[in-house]
Order: sequence, then structure tokens, then C-alpha cells
Amino acid sequence: MGRIFIMLLLVFLVETLWAQNTYRYGTLPSFNLSKKLENGWKLDSEIESRQRFKRGTFGEGATSNFKHERVDLTLVAAKKIGLNNKIAGGYMIRLTENKPRHRLMEQLTLVQSYNAFRMAHRFAVDQTFGGEDPTEIRVRYRIGAEFPMNGLFVDPNEFYFKITHEYLNKFAESEYDLEARLVPTLGYLITDTNKVEIALDYRVDSFIDGGSANNFWLGVNWYLKL
Repeated sequence: MGRIFIMLLLVFLVETLWAQNTYRYGTLPSFNLSKKLENGWKLDSEIESRQRFKRGTFGEGATSNFKHERVDLTLVAAKKIGLNNKIAGGYMIRLTENKPRHRLMEQLTLVQSYNAFRMAHRFAVDQTFGGEDPTEIRVRYRIGAEFPMNGLFVDPNEFYFKITHEYLNKFAESEYDLEARLVPTLGYLITDTNKVEIALDYRVDSFIDGGSANNFWLGVNWYLKL
């Protein structure tokens, strides 16, 4: 599994170097509140906002134009199947300056535990509709690994590191696009029910036609369990 993960990262870097065009960067803070229910069920709610600080073209002058782009409100219900695996489904509403967009989500997550780290595979499909844009369907695969910074397990008052790599196949009307994401994250477990993370979220898409749109987001994420 480790070799597969490294190969996917190499493919991602080759794609990035092959074509670089436009860019934008900003912040992507979020707050996640979750609660365990009976019979292996869990309910997750999240609020996430995105602020763009600057955008431009590589090799040319940048345009400084701060803009609050959106707020996402998400509710997901998940159920454990087996020891660590789970299925999930949810709904998201995206609030922008235009009409709101709606998204339905279906996910399957498979988790494997090794000595000193965990690896997770997530298979997902979502459908986004409403607003002024056409309906979009995305087929997603994400692989990620989490490593404790001290010992074999993450305990309260300890740091951990995780990294995820994801490919998103996007279909809208008769058009197709591919997006790739790489997200290294430093986390701190305050208590068993409270943790914070700082993530560097890099996303690239639109490179199938020879160009690319590069997005750099700084995520500050707070997770709280009830």
C-alpha cells in the first residue's frame, strides 16, 4: 500500500510540473461537530468558509482582490461496517453571492492499521445542482495516511501528521475535467474529543486541455465530539 501511495504522489507532481497556468490562494477554515449514535451510527455537521486573497497567472502580475467566496453547511450520517470501515451519506448547501448550490454525497471508507500509522481509502460520489451552473457529478478516490509524532498511537496533548491525495473525476453536461488534490496536515489532539489541524490544501484542475488552475488554501480546522 505504501508503494501505491508513493506512486500516486509522483503522478500528481508530474501533472503539476507539466502544466502550470493560473493560480489563487486564500484560507479555508472549518468547524466540525460530531456525535455518536446507537448501533454504530455517527452524525457529522460542518461549517466551512473560503476566502480568496489573491489570484493571477504564473509569470505575470498578480491581482490583489480579497473576496469571501462561499460558506458550506454540511450534514453527514455514517455507519460503521466491520471494525474500522464505514459507509456514509450526506447533504451540503453552498452559500455564495449568487443562488445557493446543493450537493448529495455517498461515501465508502476503508481503514487499514499498520505499525505506527493508519491508511485510509475513500471512494465517493457526489451530485451538485441548483444555482446558475449545470448539474455536476463527481467520482472521487482519496488515499491518506496518519502518523503519530510520538510512539505508536496518538494520545491527548500530542501532535500527529497526516497526508491525503485525491483524484476527482468531474462530469457536467457533456464536459469532463479531472482534479487532483494534495493535503499535508499537522494536527494536535487536545483531548479524546477535541482536536485542531492546520492543513496546506493544494488543488489543480483544468490541465487536460493543456493548462491548469492551481489553488492553494490554508485550512485551520477544529473538530469537536459530543
